[in-house]
Amino acid sequence: MSETSESIIRSLRANKYAPVYFLQGEEDYFIDQVSEFIEENALEEAQKGFNQMIMYGRDANMDKVLSQARRFPMMSDRQVVIVKEAQEMSDWNREGPTEALTQYLNNIVDTTILVFCYKHKQLDKRKKLWKAIDKNAVHMTAKKIYDNKLPEWIGKYVRSKNVGIDQESCHVLAENIGNDLSRLTNEIEKVLVNIGQGQDKSINSELIQEYIGISKEYNIFEFQKAIGIKDVVKANRIVAYFASNPKEHSLIAIISVLYAYFSKLLLIHHSADKSEKGLSQLLGVHPFILKEYRFASNNYSIKKIVYIIKYLKEADLKVKGVDSPVQPEGEILKELLFKILH
Repeated sequence: MSETSESIIRSLRANKYAPVYFLQGEEDYFIDQVSEFIEENALEEAQKGFNQMIMYGRDANMDKVLSQARRFPMMSDRQVVIVKEAQEMSDWNREGPTEALTQYLNNIVDTTILVFCYKHKQLDKRKKLWKAIDKNAVHMTAKKIYDNKLPEWIGKYVRSKNVGIDQESCHVLAENIGNDLSRLTNEIEKVLVNIGQGQDKSINSELIQEYIGISKEYNIFEFQKAIGIKDVVKANRIVAYFASNPKEHSLIAIISVLYAYFSKLLLIHHSADKSEKGLSQLLGVHPFILKEYRFASNNYSIKKIVYIIKYLKEADLKVKGVDSPVQPEGEILKELLFKILH
């Protein structure tokens, strides 16, 4: 039975545990969220010593896992067996071990909660084993959050903590931290720990600057906006700040963001549907920031954007030292900004 991390967690909070969970996919955060909840809550602390076994794929094999899963709990109604980094087990491509797991799934021990954390990969759904998992286990395929969906996810996450957050703050966090959800939630938790929770609490740019260190003036989101409206003074001020903090502001990351930005402006020029809904769907951006993209598209012609994309590729090669001597990143960025704005 395929489920999302949210639906699984809801069932677990209601104390509804399945005998087998198979958690696979690219996004570690959702896999860890489910496995950690089971590890922390399925058993009382006094029961864990005898009835909770944590294994790691590099040290385990299927025979060891299934032998443990077939044991009966001691002084408890159930036991928990969690296989972390299960993708590192060498048994997944061997017929004997996969057949053994298939047989277990068809004859489950219902006093055991068996959890596989199979990260960064997915099992072949054409195989017999997957059919047994699909029929007899709760399974989840954790996918990365698309960049255009990240601000919405951030807002939802913060509000789940009974704390408010404005849209611009969601975009600042998304643009500056990216879709590493583990890091993102850790940074948000820093703010929450310091401000507390409650309906009167809200995250804003000042708190983000104070507790996460993302300046409300000197960040990639503000840099992008300054370029879009051709604010030469502000853009150069931000470049000077980036150049003075190269470890915190990777030029390769900045180039990547700008490449995506100008690619979107190019799409606006070529789009037949210029409506808010049409452009939001085309660009994958929230209507909240669409007006900024529209304004920027009026400042940059198709011809200029094509040149800018060329400049970005050239800067990327310079950063990597390809066909040119290595230059300080700050100097490369200053030159790039001049070419973009003039």
